[in-house]
Amino acid sequence: MIAPMAERVIAACDGASKGNPGPAGWAWVIADGAETVVRWEAGPLGTATNNVAELTALERLLAATDPADALEIRMDSQYAMKAVTTWLPGWKRKGWKTAAGKPVANQELVMRIDELLAGRAVEFRYVPAHQVDGDPLNDLADRAASQSAVAQEAAGSELGSPEPPPSSGAKPAGPRRPASGAASTSASSPKRRTSGTSSRTLNAKFPGRCRCGRSYAKGEPITKNPDGWGHPACRSGAGAD
Repeated sequence: MIAPMAERVIAACDGASKGNPGPAGWAWVIADGAETVVRWEAGPLGTATNNVAELTALERLLAATDPADALEIRMDSQYAMKAVTTWLPGWKRKGWKTAAGKPVANQELVMRIDELLAGRAVEFRYVPAHQVDGDPLNDLADRAASQSAVAQEAAGSELGSPEPPPSSGAKPAGPRRPASGAASTSASSPKRRTSGTSSRTLNAKFPGRCRCGRSYAKGEPITKNPDGWGHPACRSGAGAD
């Protein structure tokens, strides 16, 4: 008797940190074959970095899904995708040390994800973040993570929570690439850092820290810098390492 093929599950996950580090949250979304959302969950992390939030979202998604199911995961985090598809094998060979001989950042989370990935059929796909007409599953995960970061409360379909409201700061998307052009487990097309050419300025909803090292207060004008939000005067500076 031929065993039935494993179900293919389509999912997305995302993390958010308002200040990096700052109030943080994570979220994941699961859809059916028609990409209709069937389940989602989000939760708070207290104060954490964006990288911790991104990895936590992936860890919670893997823990919430059946290891027997083939899984497609859509993400917009270059760091999280590279951590688990490109850098992880080398880190393990070096005893969880980087190429520079330093301890791997967020090691416990990365090791937990490695355990959850063992023996599973998982394909990672990169999708651009914050795009008008972008990937709807990633967009929902992004909004849910941001909402939990701000409210510091758990939410989700099983809790009876309404979906988070649409975000107002989405950027226009370019021509949409076909699914075949998306990144796979090799992360051959990871998210690129923004060039920092946007000149849009807005008032900060939360206090934070600019790449220059100086803080900015709630209500202070900020703009998108190469590696995050910060002082408009710092926009043309070089990115962080």
